[in-house]
Amino acid sequence: MPQVLITTSSFDCAANAAIDKLVRAGLEIRSNPHGRRLTEGEVGDLLASGEVVGMIAGVEPLTRRALDRAPMLKVISRCGIGMDSVDLLAAADRGISVLNTPGAPVSAVAELTLGLMLDLLRCIGQADRTIRAGGWKQMMGNLLAFQTVGILGFGRIGRRVAELLHSFGAKVLVHDPALADAPPYAEASGFDALLQRSDVVSLHLPYSKSLHHMIGRRELALMKPSAYLVNTARGGLVDEEALAVAIGAGGLAGAALDTFEQEPYKGPLAALPQVLLTAHMGSYAKESRIQMEQEAAENLVTGLMAANVISKL
Repeated sequence: MPQVLITTSSFDCAANAAIDKLVRAGLEIRSNPHGRRLTEGEVGDLLASGEVVGMIAGVEPLTRRALDRAPMLKVISRCGIGMDSVDLLAAADRGISVLNTPGAPVSAVAELTLGLMLDLLRCIGQADRTIRAGGWKQMMGNLLAFQTVGILGFGRIGRRVAELLHSFGAKVLVHDPALADAPPYAEASGFDALLQRSDVVSLHLPYSKSLHHMIGRRELALMKPSAYLVNTARGGLVDEEALAVAIGAGGLAGAALDTFEQEPYKGPLAALPQVLLTAHMGSYAKESRIQMEQEAAENLVTGLMAANVISKL
């Protein structure tokens, strides 16, 4: 029986009309059995274990090797924006359509980014941990309105973060090679100048090999010792070992990360109280998640109809 494989770590099939359409069309729905991000080998095993014609993908590595194990696969529907987890050339070679949901996660990721910035600046998490440990300390923080925030990457999410920052009164710097003109509430900046001037640097770029560890020892050394780094984009953009060293040595005030090179994350940043860590949950706001899952399933239906795998529903 033709199958649809859902590899994103969580997906509500029960409340999704497009999934119902696929079931009525005679497709079997299979879900991620691990409840977490899959490895290349795990996703390959799942693709090879049935007649998979379509999939709703998370951020697992859909490499050429993994796709080689899915001879019947016609459509990959990403539940999210980024396409960097998919080998697009390999997919094109096999005639596999790759679709995404570019609008749905924007507000969720942008709001988490702002939440992490506010937590860092006002020591919210540290104060909570201090009280739970039996202490009582009124921690002096900083106002977001008085900070210069540098945004690296000015796509949908970066732009929304900039809009939110502007409403707080923060000065916003942006760097994106594809940016023609900065909006009136932001100032275009060179890469090094942004790092040197910013009190908070926030990453909003897709991952690629050319951007691997774009924030490394050299870049961290350019930042102010009082500055913070926030990454809600992709793991691999930041050299996490270098970041831990910089914070531990007082070269940086702290950081907040929602994405990591290896997930689940187990590394030196977890031992630093100046660092906030969240479990790749940028899109995990109920309203955004519902919209994203519905769009991903609808994209899959459309793609499978275009590939003549199912008839028009």
